[in-house]
Amino acid sequence: MSLASGRLRHRIELQAPVTTQDPITGEMETTWQTYARVWAEIVPLSAREFIAASAEQSEVRGRITIRRRADVNASHRAVHRGMAYDILGVLADPVSGLEYQTLPVSEGVKVA
Repeated sequence: MSLASGRLRHRIELQAPVTTQDPITGEMETTWQTYARVWAEIVPLSAREFIAASAEQSEVRGRITIRRRADVNASHRAVHRGMAYDILGVLADPVSGLEYQTLPVSEGVKVA
């Protein structure tokens, strides 16, 4: 299956966690740093898929499809329109594994 560019209509930011030490308290703090802005397809789970996922105690609430990148992993998140989505895994396309990736994501949280 080829990934038609028309499906990639959402602009998202891919972010990685960055841990720094507060110079005053010495406490370690985690912030998020954007490392890429890419076009994506964002698909929430259908009601049927949501019920099935809940029955299995799954956190998956949707999926994001992007062109293949080597620098995306499950410790990262995607941000779209002020909502942050935790990436739960990275699935290569089933044909070549080189064209696109599907990112199962948990429900979005507002970014401050």
